[in-house]
Amino acid sequence: MQTIPADTLLDALNWRYATKRFDVTKKIPAQTWAALEQALVLTPSAFGLEPWQFIVVQDPGLRAQLCAASWGQTQPIECSHFVVFALRKNLGTDQVERHFDRLVEVRGGQKAQLQGLHDVVMTSVEQARSGGFLDVWQGRQLYIALGQFLTAAALLGVDACPMEGLEPARYDEILNLAPQGLTTLCACAAGYRSTEDKTAALPKVRFPASEVIAHL
Repeated sequence: MQTIPADTLLDALNWRYATKRFDVTKKIPAQTWAALEQALVLTPSAFGLEPWQFIVVQDPGLRAQLCAASWGQTQPIECSHFVVFALRKNLGTDQVERHFDRLVEVRGGQKAQLQGLHDVVMTSVEQARSGGFLDVWQGRQLYIALGQFLTAAALLGVDACPMEGLEPARYDEILNLAPQGLTTLCACAAGYRSTEDKTAALPKVRFPASEVIAHL
């Protein structure tokens, strides 16, 4: 694996910010976007169950509707690419079986050889379901994906804005997610910052490392 200098990572993270205005004339090149989609695909998840679908919304009409369902924020219509992070609600046996089928497909062997791990996964899922926190647990995995996407975008020089300021139920209706067993958790706009976005030049505000990192 080829590594990057630590300064390259930190420069990218200092450069990024939650972009408020995007340049509508600039589009993310296809190769760059393909890499960002793969960054989403490569996101780690609990047991590797991937309880999500990432919906890239390019249709202008849909994006206009999503803008209205985002408290009037303009990012959904101004950005180059808009991604909705959707959760698989009430994750069931079918998704667990898909995961183990995929394990065998990629790594070989027999599914029966994975029975011990399979039982551990099913027990964890059922305990979360009976405890009433299955969707909460799986939803946390989506935020791992969002963080990975934001970091990957920064390293590729792509601006992004994570968005929770939206109406999930309206998103679900606009994108017809309920029949698919999906529900909106958050979204992210990606593209290139506009020169009119005055927040781009503001200093980044963070507490000192000494206040947020403890060494024991």
